[in-house]
Order: sequence, then C-alpha cells, then structure tokens
Amino acid sequence: MFPLSAVLFPGAPFPLHIFEPRYRQLVTDAMTSDRAFGIVLISRGSEVGGGDERCGLGTIADIEALSQLDDGQFALLARGTQRMRVVRWLDDAPYPRAEIERLPEDLTGVDEACFVESLNALRTARALLSELSDSPPLPADLDLRTDTPTDLIDAHWTLCMLAPFDAFDRQLLLEAPCVKDRLELLKSLCIELSSDVSKMLSQGETEE
Repeated sequence: MFPLSAVLFPGAPFPLHIFEPRYRQLVTDAMTSDRAFGIVLISRGSEVGGGDERCGLGTIADIEALSQLDDGQFALLARGTQRMRVVRWLDDAPYPRAEIERLPEDLTGVDEACFVESLNALRTARALLSELSDSPPLPADLDLRTDTPTDLIDAHWTLCMLAPFDAFDRQLLLEAPCVKDRLELLKSLCIELSSDVSKMLSQGETEE
C-alpha cells in the first residue's frame, strides 16, 4: 500500500518518484510478483515518515514502466485499474500493508442521459474556470464512447479525471457506491463550482 496526498482513479496514469527506502522495497516486491500495489489518500499527515491517517477506500495500481536511477531511487508510471477497500491494515513493516477487497463497478440505473448531463456540467465548469485562467476548457473532440458497459465505465472515469476538484472531492467521487451515484455527484459538484466561479466573474466585471 502506498498512502499519498492524491487520489488515483481507475484508468488514470500516475507518475511517481520513489525515494524512501520502504517504498523502494515496495516497488521491488511488486515487480517480482504482479506489479500491483494499492494507493489510498492520506486524510491527515504527511507522505514522508509515516504516522499518517489514511482513507479506507482507494485504487489498485499496476506498474506500466519503471526506471531505476543511479542513486537507487525509482521513476515509475503506474495506472489505476480497480477500486478496492481496505479490510484490515497490517503492520507497516517494511512498508504499509493491508488486506483488501476488490470493488466491482455497478451500472444499475445509469443511462446515456445521465452521462451526458454530467459531461455538460463538467464542460460548463471547465469553460468558466478557463475565464479565470485556472484551467483550459474541455477539448471538443474528447473520445468518450459509451456503446458498451465497459466503454461507459471507462468514459465516466475519464470525466472524473478531468474534473477540476481537490483531493477530498475526488475521494468523494471515488467512494461513490455506483456509477450512477458518481455521475450525479460529479454533476452536483460541477454545478456548485460553476455557480461559485460565475459569482467571482460577476464581481470582477462589477469592480472594473
């Protein structure tokens, strides 16, 4: 397990610089088994040195590329594959470890309209933020196929990756129990963000 101050969504690439000895050991062990490890958000504390408090739901990551640096540190590219829940934390020896259960994705109640509403809310939020120069708008040609259940799951995670939220809102998205609930939460957060940004833009125009 690798507790971090960031949230990883399934399907998302995740570059890491591994310098602590315990996590260098984690990478070495992962490479000799299934190349996988778990990432969870640190809810309180620091990534370095231990003593942190951790969220109980995270994502399994697979190592896709790895380079060992001259000083023994690692540069790696991982990718999220599946949500998981911590059943029980074990001793942090030689690095954080846990018993986990894999969480399948539930598509109950989700349809194309639900997805499109969330996509439109995200487009609006990103467009407004671009007026503040905080982030670019969504590309018009995003490849978001929803023809099959697998396509829909992948596409909804792409929306989560592109959402301009902090780690704790991203954790809320990750913890949503099903795809429908996650899309509805994403839409709600985007509408709230759009409202806040619209007020900021209006105040700026008034001051001018």
